[in-house]
Amino acid sequence: MPCTDGAKQASRDFSSVRADKAKMQQRLLIHHVAVSSLANRKRLFNSKTTEFRGEIIMEWGMKNRLSRLIQKDGKALFLPVDHGYFQGPTHGLEKPEETIKPIYQYADAIMLTRGVLRNCIDPAIEKPIILRVSGAVSMVGEDLSNESIVTSIQEILRLNAMAVSMSVFVGTKNENKSLSNLAKLVDECEDYGVPVMAVTSVGRELEKREPRYLALVARISAEIGARVVKTYYCENFRKVVDGCPVPVVIAGGPKTETQKEVFDFVYDGMQAGAIGVNLGRNIWQTENPVASIRAIRGIIHENYTAQEALDLYNQVIAGKA
Repeated sequence: MPCTDGAKQASRDFSSVRADKAKMQQRLLIHHVAVSSLANRKRLFNSKTTEFRGEIIMEWGMKNRLSRLIQKDGKALFLPVDHGYFQGPTHGLEKPEETIKPIYQYADAIMLTRGVLRNCIDPAIEKPIILRVSGAVSMVGEDLSNESIVTSIQEILRLNAMAVSMSVFVGTKNENKSLSNLAKLVDECEDYGVPVMAVTSVGRELEKREPRYLALVARISAEIGARVVKTYYCENFRKVVDGCPVPVVIAGGPKTETQKEVFDFVYDGMQAGAIGVNLGRNIWQTENPVASIRAIRGIIHENYTAQEALDLYNQVIAGKA
């Protein structure tokens, strides 16, 4: 029977499909080799929960890591000691191991760089680690916003980090680079179930700590894929939280003049919907770091008011608590 034009076309189409299928199988094979078996598993759907905002699709590894960072009450106290990555030997962090030792037990996780982790932290520590992976800038450099990713996904996994963090600079000449770095980091970390925390950064421009700007950065970070956003407290903080579909933790910023100021903004931020804090200098640069972190923990996990936190702070100093 003669081969019609339609039959010839059908034959060519079938051959094309077979070729495309072979190419796809090859790509899948390469992908399978490149990523872990856990990352290859079908993503699980997790419906709305009390712990996390919105509808979240996560596989087991991501859920497990986030559950170690965000406690059963849906709240978290992160302790950052990563300031040396751009400030050098910051006051109070000249010897990180001595700074951390008396206070880390009251934190839910510690945020730091790989260098401090390797050289100053006991590998037997049970606290989850949030690894700072952006840097390559300094206080004496031209532009703090010109950060790069300085830690590979292999190193992140090798150091058993529960999460990673990087700074995000919006409204700067390096905005595109910063947000592109975030996107690439999210892509790499999602393959292995590692959550990314975006850190809202203002560099030396402290006047940017206002709701419109902070809400903009928080939302963009979440849109790109950050699982958690760290940002500064400001007036009308509810606007920042409500506009961000992922959990928000409060940054401390420069050390305040009084301890009560810290307790006030932590309490107000929690009332506005934040799940917790990521405070460093307003804990370990104070005269009484243990009393400070215990009082802040009271606000976060025991629903203390700012005044109750101040009372606990004074009791700890007096040796009565």
